[in-house]
Amino acid sequence: MDIEQLRGLIRAIDHKGYPACKGLKGRYDAGKYEISIDHVQGDPFASPSSLSARIDLDTAGFPKEYRKARHIRIAIADRILRRFSAELDKISHQTPGSGASGLLATSHPGQEILERSACEIRDEHLVLRFLAGFPARGRTIDGRGLEKMLCELLPPVLDKILFYRNWDPDELQRTYELAEDQQYIRSEIRKRKLVAFVADGSILPRQSGVSDKPMKKAVLFASPETLKVTMDLPHAGKKTGMGLPEGVSLIVGGGYHGKSTLLKALQSSVYDHITGDGREYVITDASAVKIRAEEGRYIHDLDISPFIHDLPDHRDTAHFCTEDASGSTSQAAAVMESMESGARVLMIDEDTSATNFLVRDELMKKVVSDSQEPITPLIAYLRELYEKQGVSTIIVAGSSGVFFGAADTILQMDDYRPYDIREKTERLLKDYPVVIPEGKKELIRQKDRPCAIEMFCGRTKKDYRGNTKTDDRIKCKISGKDGFSIDRQYVDLRLVEQIADSEQVAALAGILREILKKGNGNRTCVQIAEQALEQLGQKGIGSFCGGTKACGLAAPRKQEILAMLFRCRG
Repeated sequence: MDIEQLRGLIRAIDHKGYPACKGLKGRYDAGKYEISIDHVQGDPFASPSSLSARIDLDTAGFPKEYRKARHIRIAIADRILRRFSAELDKISHQTPGSGASGLLATSHPGQEILERSACEIRDEHLVLRFLAGFPARGRTIDGRGLEKMLCELLPPVLDKILFYRNWDPDELQRTYELAEDQQYIRSEIRKRKLVAFVADGSILPRQSGVSDKPMKKAVLFASPETLKVTMDLPHAGKKTGMGLPEGVSLIVGGGYHGKSTLLKALQSSVYDHITGDGREYVITDASAVKIRAEEGRYIHDLDISPFIHDLPDHRDTAHFCTEDASGSTSQAAAVMESMESGARVLMIDEDTSATNFLVRDELMKKVVSDSQEPITPLIAYLRELYEKQGVSTIIVAGSSGVFFGAADTILQMDDYRPYDIREKTERLLKDYPVVIPEGKKELIRQKDRPCAIEMFCGRTKKDYRGNTKTDDRIKCKISGKDGFSIDRQYVDLRLVEQIADSEQVAALAGILREILKKGNGNRTCVQIAEQALEQLGQKGIGSFCGGTKACGLAAPRKQEILAMLFRCRG
């Protein structure tokens, strides 16, 4: 069917009861592209309908180099989505009515460039997905309003977005070149045995705690000479900045001088950032994990015995389980889980850590002997983490000097400017020696921990006649970036700090829903995460919602998939 036939269908259901809209579901030929009504809301007050538009890339005219690599496809799709979102905002709610009438919307990306279901370039096609609130008067179909929305307002926007001839070529070329440069830096930091690169001139401070946009008149980043490296980028040319080497890096300084600001920039830069963000050329190893104390979290069958041992109640910490972890226990679990996830870098801020997990000073050891203390602090394992497991650590500290003795790289932040003070601290350590404790047990990376999530088998309930029937639906509700509820259970993700977007949480919920439907098949948590990423690469992030309501999903990393699985209470 074509758009004119869609007009006829709409006119035929004008003023009918809202469920008649279900008959519009299907695909419609719009000439050189296709519009599909994938899911129709059952009520004007229900979640909006899901629509998509699909075009062959050769027909659209986008250059072939924009399709050749995954990171380029994601960047170009991100740029297309941002413009599409802005254009839909201009025509949304021009057909008012009850409920969500007139709504036209899609994803609103933030500062990060993420793979999103709302715009995908794959299989030689460009697909846009969006939401529409079909107009109604009360619970009666407003046919004229619906015809105006789908047949008059929407096609000009799609024409503007789907065809390369309607774009500023320079805008897309800049997006392409930045993606190439960012990918080059990612590959280069591995080759040079760096964990991060921060370009000179970067803007690290953000506007506020609720705005991730760059702060105006902020101090621009300038690398210490001793850590300065030059990247010869494919398009932007030579770019100098700080190359943070592998090993143990310590960031110190007075309060409000930029220690945590630098760390937050590094932890967010496991993702690429858009032009104008200020962190376009701040790149961190993509596997890096920010860990923190997370009091009250769930832990299942995890070996935390290197850090927590000899408990007064004689619990087995080699197979530790708890419904309500303490701050130190949760942080010990986070270290072991990060290793399990394949992280090459751990990032820790003293402000969000359990102090007794990080260090124990000499006076405390005199008062409470080692035989009375069941916690071996992280300081005892920093060298082993890097030298035996290949895991680097970046630590922000402001109150304890014991980390100086374990660090390879030491930065002092002064008015948002970093200074290399390694030589200074080496001189001071001769007068103020620190004792680094030794771990009691070797750190071992777990690889085969089974997933504790069981298959969902539905629930029996009785209808109004007393007949028993099975409800196989798995209900899910997303709570922004904080987490989601699924199958009457809440998965708390508030303190998984590197979740950048609520759409990543929606994708995590979709992944868990698939596990509940199919069962874990005796797979380990790591196997589940790797197979989810494989499905994402082959079928797209929208495949985790069956394709009918796939507008609002964004791809999480392996580390966030595992963080979700580890926090799900079985």
